Amino acid sequence: MQRQDEREPGMPDRVIAQKGPYAVELKPGDYYWCACGQSKNQPFCDRSHKGTGFTPTKFTLTEEKKVYLCGCKHTTTAPFCNGEHKKL
Repeated sequence: MQRQDEREPGMPDRVIAQKGPYAVELKPGDYYWCACGQSKNQPFCDRSHKGTGFTPTKFTLTEEKKVYLCGCKHTTTAPFCNGEHKKL
């Protein structure tokens, strides 16, 4: 299965922020998951992707809950971890 945000030819590689998920408790609202791995505010976007060709993945929660966001940036279910880090 291809990642939903597969990179274009000539784009830089993703930075693996960590080889495992970020377990975070989030309130209802909109969030932007870092897809490039360069954010200093992992797992969320801080706009460090500018000029790389990557864009963050927006996701919305309707209730407060704990989620597991991908840290390796290789998930096929962005922004959520699907265990791809085990293959790296």
